[in-house]
Amino acid sequence: MRILILTSGKYGSRIINNIAKRGLASNIVGLYEFPDDLPEFIDEFEDYVPENLPECDLILSIGLFGDINMIIPIIASKTNCQSIIIPIHDPKQIPIGLQQEIMDGLCEARVVFPKPFCSLKPVGDEYVDKFAKSFGKPHLKIEFDARIKKVEVIRGAPCGSTWFIAEKLVGVPVDEAEFVTGDKFHNFPCLASMNTDPVIGDTIMHLAGYKSKEAVKNGLGFAFKTAIVDPDICQGGEDCEYVCTDICPTVKIGDKTIVINEDKKVEVDPETCGCCELCIKECPFGAIGIIDKKLSLKKSKD
Repeated sequence: MRILILTSGKYGSRIINNIAKRGLASNIVGLYEFPDDLPEFIDEFEDYVPENLPECDLILSIGLFGDINMIIPIIASKTNCQSIIIPIHDPKQIPIGLQQEIMDGLCEARVVFPKPFCSLKPVGDEYVDKFAKSFGKPHLKIEFDARIKKVEVIRGAPCGSTWFIAEKLVGVPVDEAEFVTGDKFHNFPCLASMNTDPVIGDTIMHLAGYKSKEAVKNGLGFAFKTAIVDPDICQGGEDCEYVCTDICPTVKIGDKTIVINEDKKVEVDPETCGCCELCIKECPFGAIGIIDKKLSLKKSKD
């Protein structure tokens, strides 16, 4: 797989260093760094297209803000590239309208906009999926008894935080693993924005943290803290139209964190729940609360 990288800023540098360190250095056929003080609005995109572009299978555009992203369809055409990943780490980076313009400018190439990058999963595209096999939504294999004995990273966050967290988890009591994961995630630290994203209603950094905790819960097979719905109080959408599903940040990025069951009541998946408490605040009937209790996961999900 031949990878062409377009990058700008510290966020891009960290990701490039990590994916190169962990096996993809020989796959990178081109690396083009753009200054972070480009004009907000650009009229002539061709002026910013690098010369002598190599053919590639996958374009990674990391950390570019605003109009400069419109060079991506041009570069995809010049390089015969069919797969593109444009991770979003800041609410102002690539608004929805600009995402649509990029997609409209592409002929047949597949483009994905993971928000954050560590939410990337296979999508059925050959080269996106090859990349996502090793980098994207964290996936861990954990050996433990009362304490965590060994953590193997099957797939890690492109920034490298998963490997950092995995190392720090060894020796930690299992009932403290979720808390320690959150603590070490911030120690790394994550470079995603702490500004609230108006589309998801939470910060992209928080979403990245939820993904790290989800990987640990998945690896252990249980969670110690989650939102939970009292089915006797839940009105099954009556007079609320399931506002909890509309407000949940992880639902907004494609997770099935809050689902409607056969009784038309809602249930919360403890594996993907980030305990943001937004659903608790929005539920008009007070049917949702936080529980600190070991809960086995219904099924293992990647």
